[in-house]
Amino acid sequence: MRLASEDLEPRYCPVDEVTVELRGADYLCRQASNYSVGNALHTSRLLVVEVITPGGCWSSYPPHKHDEEGPDEHELEEIYYFQIKGNEYGPGMALHATYGTADRPISVAAKIGTGDVALVPHGWHGPCAAAPGYDLYYLNVMAGPGGAEWKSVDDPQYGWLRDTFKDGKMDPRLPYQVDKTPVETTQVDKKKEA
Repeated sequence: MRLASEDLEPRYCPVDEVTVELRGADYLCRQASNYSVGNALHTSRLLVVEVITPGGCWSSYPPHKHDEEGPDEHELEEIYYFQIKGNEYGPGMALHATYGTADRPISVAAKIGTGDVALVPHGWHGPCAAAPGYDLYYLNVMAGPGGAEWKSVDDPQYGWLRDTFKDGKMDPRLPYQVDKTPVETTQVDKKKEA
């Protein structure tokens, strides 16, 4: 078991320190609330992000991985916790995929629902696809042997899609608001964020 690399006091992270980004474009749109990625909250190893994907859209796409150390990649295991916004017709569903490399095979293609959890110990992962009519929420928690730094590489077969983000449009359902309080967001075009 790997322990934290430093002792830190518990710290409250108020909402005004949480950066909210709109990522992707067209049918690859999502909203990401960064609790310990790219903001003032310092952690030893832990990275936490919430993602909301409108029904009919894909997120965590293009598929990416962060399972080895390198200039563009940092070793992190990842856990997804999912919730689906159901409606009068039912609880809804989404899909999640993880696949490996020749050296480290893994193959998961799963129908997911509220309360499901997916572990990504290694490999390419994405998409998380929200079924039309059902918004998808997931909490990402990542940690690895190094510090709390998020770097990933796209699967070369699909990475070209990131270049289409700059000319695409954001889904009009974003930013997603629960209480109708305006949400300050940043739109991310080509930044390596999934």
